[in-house]
Amino acid sequence: MEELLVYAILLYEKLVTENEYNKRLDALFLKHPDNDDLLYLEWETDLKKAIVYIRTHIDYTSLDYEQFGRILTGRLQAVYENCSDIKSFAGRMYALWESLPGNIQNTEPFWTLSYADDPLSWGDEEQARSIYEHMFDYYKN
Repeated sequence: MEELLVYAILLYEKLVTENEYNKRLDALFLKHPDNDDLLYLEWETDLKKAIVYIRTHIDYTSLDYEQFGRILTGRLQAVYENCSDIKSFAGRMYALWESLPGNIQNTEPFWTLSYADDPLSWGDEEQARSIYEHMFDYYKN
């Protein structure tokens, strides 16, 4: 469910497309066809309801936050690499940070999303990029 939560958060923030979400949901359902949550989501056509369902049916006490973080940072790195405007990216990252589960917002590497855009306020794009790139490397070896 960690991956599905990542996709729900990214979909809510418009960082993945509906098509990307549906492809990932389909792949997960094909791997786990007996999962009632995935079956429900396969039939749910209202994306807002699907996002709410995912966020309210996740057991946050047993969620593997390392796996969640690996998936999230991997997807964010892809968004970053395809974004030509660091200011636009940075603004979206702060909003994403606000969407994260409250119990992990203030832990690394997630906390980085709340402040990585600060250097942009004094025109230091290089430092902001360095902070984001360091965050992407958090789970690498």
